[in-house]
Amino acid sequence: MKVILASPRGFCAGVNMAIDSLELALAEFGAPIYVYHEIVHNQYVVNHFRDRGVKFVNELDEAPEGATLLFSAHGVSPEVRRGARERRLHAIDATCPLVTKVHLEAIKYAKQGYTIFLIGHEGHDEVIGTMGEAPEAIVLVETPDQVDSLEVADESKLAYLTQTTLSVDDANRIIDRLRERFPGIHSPPKADICYATQNRQEAVALLSTEADLVLVLGSQNSSNSQRLAELARERGIDAHLIDGPQEIDVSWFNGVQTVLVTAGASAPETVVESCLDLLRDRFDATVEPRVIRKEEVTFPLPRELRSVAAARSESLVAGEPSA
Repeated sequence: MKVILASPRGFCAGVNMAIDSLELALAEFGAPIYVYHEIVHNQYVVNHFRDRGVKFVNELDEAPEGATLLFSAHGVSPEVRRGARERRLHAIDATCPLVTKVHLEAIKYAKQGYTIFLIGHEGHDEVIGTMGEAPEAIVLVETPDQVDSLEVADESKLAYLTQTTLSVDDANRIIDRLRERFPGIHSPPKADICYATQNRQEAVALLSTEADLVLVLGSQNSSNSQRLAELARERGIDAHLIDGPQEIDVSWFNGVQTVLVTAGASAPETVVESCLDLLRDRFDATVEPRVIRKEEVTFPLPRELRSVAAARSESLVAGEPSA
């Protein structure tokens, strides 16, 4: 059996920044560190940190007053930020800068009196945070059919934004319908769907045509990972979204000669390697890496941690123990 190993895959710059932030906070402040919601939507990553004393909370009052609290990569609403200040929490903001970009766009359009259509999935942490920036101005749109029933007071002041982890094809279908119904609708100068989401989808779209089966490493609550599996299925190719090798069913591979393996933007490379090891052991698989696009994007640490990182780096250079 041949395995095509897609690249780019796995961690994006925003996920790397969030995980590095949590690692640094643990090293500097010690456990327990509290994180508002999951740091990223991946069970392997969440369990790894939970085992080291990180506590993931869904309500601010689950964190004791004065505790260190990290906001996840998906971002939070202004209401959550206010609540953290009121509880005197030492808040560290690890929101992905591309999510922050969407928040700022929402604020800008709302201040100008626009009605904003946010294309996204109800209940997703990122959508909740974005809608919290201007709840009176934002209307969530999940499907093209919803566009037909939208009612607005002033069609001359409309704009749309998108969740960063959507399927590019799904988002474009909704955007096309919005433009058909509201030709004057405004949009941000640069698309909101993040580079990593687009690149991983591009790799699946191009490489899945050579495969009989697609394995996507990622958790069920990871929006961008779900989209990768859906993209393959839309092309008539069997696809499975799995957290790791323990979820692989060997019956999937009956008659399969070529497998495409990829990973969502919040899935660590270690789970990819574990799955490749299983495929080598069980099916004598050969692995062929295929690079569709290079990624060299990095994001700075949250400002709350930059001085901490600099001090620890200086101590290492001086030969002092870091912790």
